[in-house]
Amino acid sequence: MSRIPVKIHAFSILNIASVAGLILKLQQPSGDIPWHADGKTDPWDLVESVMGLNIAGYPNEARRALGWLGQHQNPDGSWFSAYVNDVPEDRTCQAHMACYLAVGLFHAYLITQDRSWLEDFWDTMEKGVDYALGLQVPTGEIYWARNPEGKIDPMSLLAGSSSVFMSLKCALGISRILGRPRPAWEDAWDRLGRSLRQNLHSYNVSKSRFSMYWFYPILCGAIQGEKARTRVEKYWQKYMIDGQGARCVSDQPWVTIAETCELVLTLHAMGNREKARIVFSWIQDRVYEDKTFWCGYTYPDMVIWPEEKISWTNAVALMAADALYDLTPGAGLFCHDKWQGFVFKGI
Repeated sequence: MSRIPVKIHAFSILNIASVAGLILKLQQPSGDIPWHADGKTDPWDLVESVMGLNIAGYPNEARRALGWLGQHQNPDGSWFSAYVNDVPEDRTCQAHMACYLAVGLFHAYLITQDRSWLEDFWDTMEKGVDYALGLQVPTGEIYWARNPEGKIDPMSLLAGSSSVFMSLKCALGISRILGRPRPAWEDAWDRLGRSLRQNLHSYNVSKSRFSMYWFYPILCGAIQGEKARTRVEKYWQKYMIDGQGARCVSDQPWVTIAETCELVLTLHAMGNREKARIVFSWIQDRVYEDKTFWCGYTYPDMVIWPEEKISWTNAVALMAADALYDLTPGAGLFCHDKWQGFVFKGI
């Protein structure tokens, strides 16, 4: 494998070689990147790992992972929710998993400025986006999935729809770069954005215990400005343990590194860079001896759980470090102000 150097900020204390090394070690000859050794693969988290590899300077390995996705895409543009050793384990087909490839592709282009990423995977991305939009209702929400029998589950998830919003934004960015306009995508993106800002009552409230429900509408850029600041402040105590990080779910004392890093990305995206740095500093010693990150831990007893070393957890730690320390040209992927003037109708 060949590594392309990235600049490391003097104050970045994340060990990029170790963190990226875990992802590389988990990657299979096929290009697949499972969650952990002998673990499952899901398409959304594989794209997270791809972004981590691109940040760390491993574009060839990142491309191989996207190649695995292309080989396993269903004819309707979807992917199954989980695979083990290339064999489907869960045949549910989720909307947000189908289109997240667009985020990984746009991120790769920001870092490499290589249009071949976009051209080579356009057809795969287009089919995935169209699958997700096939689950959109007229008011903008996205139904979350089709079950293994192909029946639509008429439930909209706030975090999942927020992920689709980010995917659509990146897909539209790619369509502009390649000169392939997709007005139907733009209309769908606009309707989904209005729903995320105005129709929160339409989303399954039972999922509000998950911290993603709190910050994903901000991370994706659907909610910005004062509304974003109000949302963060209003629910901070519900989802956060100050000095530790973000709970995965509000009713359990379980801090997870991935959600904490995604919150760092959210704070950075909305312009609160100082608070983002503070939160990121809380988890810098939540690592194994090899400097790879824990998945999570309980507080205050500090029991690491689960004990597996997770590919996508370490990938999102790389994404947070990139945002904070400008390691690559992809550092601003989620920044609200970076998108202003680039995309479409106003947010």
